[in-house]
Amino acid sequence: MQKMISELPTEDGKGCVLQLHDIPGGAKSFELIAKFCYDVKIELNAFNVVSLRCAAEYLRMTEDYVGGNLILHTENLLNEVFGNWKDSMKALEKCEDVLPQAEELHIVTRCINSLAMKACADPSLFGWPMVGRNSMKNPEDGVIWNGICPLEKSGSPGGDWWYEDVSFLSLPLYKRLILAMDSKGMKPEYIAGSLMFYARRFLPGLTRASSFREGTSRINPAVAAPTESDQRALLEEIVGLLPMKRGVTSTKFLLRLLRTAMILHASPSCRENLEKRVGTQLDEAALEDLLIPNLGYSVETLYDIDCIQRILDHFMLTDQSAVVTTSPPSIIDEEQLTSTSSSLTPMTMVAKLVDGYLAEVAPDVNLKFPKFQSLASVIPDYARPLDDGIYRAIDIYLKVICLII
Repeated sequence: MQKMISELPTEDGKGCVLQLHDIPGGAKSFELIAKFCYDVKIELNAFNVVSLRCAAEYLRMTEDYVGGNLILHTENLLNEVFGNWKDSMKALEKCEDVLPQAEELHIVTRCINSLAMKACADPSLFGWPMVGRNSMKNPEDGVIWNGICPLEKSGSPGGDWWYEDVSFLSLPLYKRLILAMDSKGMKPEYIAGSLMFYARRFLPGLTRASSFREGTSRINPAVAAPTESDQRALLEEIVGLLPMKRGVTSTKFLLRLLRTAMILHASPSCRENLEKRVGTQLDEAALEDLLIPNLGYSVETLYDIDCIQRILDHFMLTDQSAVVTTSPPSIIDEEQLTSTSSSLTPMTMVAKLVDGYLAEVAPDVNLKFPKFQSLASVIPDYARPLDDGIYRAIDIYLKVICLII
């Protein structure tokens, strides 16, 4: 400030007015710094240390100018903050308010590395408080002299104890944290679990009815829905972050994500990615989740049959190697298919799934025979221990055709 005043042209009898709009943290941080300069006791804590550290850097508050060195004080407190999960979380959230300066001082990176290290370690070994976000203290609620919340005792936490806390981060910071956790060895199933938790929080379409027969929508009124463009960007990021390992992300969630991607008009590459993921684990799907309403511009059928066809094609490509290694279908009897031939189990499950799907879509008067036939013929005959399912679907379809005629 002394330097700024010296550079201003002054006239006799007129005061000097400085505009300090660029101070990180604004008036609140400046007030605390002013108190610090005049030896008024202030409380440093995880809620204000980030903005004060950035403001101190902006004002060059080193020993060369100010006795007490606020930069050193705030750095020492940051080191204590990084030793505690909840305080590190609060500090990272507060970085949003002064993001350019926090990035320049590497505070964001240090927060993320601290959190990633703690999440990847066994929390029960260190006694970290994992009792949920609702217990996070405010600055006025009994903090000790340096503002660090005292540790709280809790039971042994599971691997998902950090899901709720990180779900309050903005998407850019959340993405960086997830990538840091992945680089530090976080298990893929926990990465996927956190992504599912985060997606459900900000994508209301994931909690709505997935088909026409599931009833009314279910939306969490406590969370304001982002705009459609923001939801689309979030969904595409979530899909890109999902681990590639088969089975760590539930098929039900992938199918709901795919349906939401269609509603939000996500990129073709995003939808294709989801269809391939579903195809690799189609044997784990439930029939009701495959009943995706047709949301295309030229709606021909009630349900999106073309999408299911592509998913089924992906499954056949994935399962092809298993099919090739099995015995020729002419010498496989029903008992082998249902018990001893484990390599055919996914194919058999998908065959049953497809037969059920055909029975559900068969009453649609707009369903053309080539599409019905294409779906029915993808599954090899030997994958069906019993033909009751496909016969039932054909029977329903023929009755509809006869009524039309």
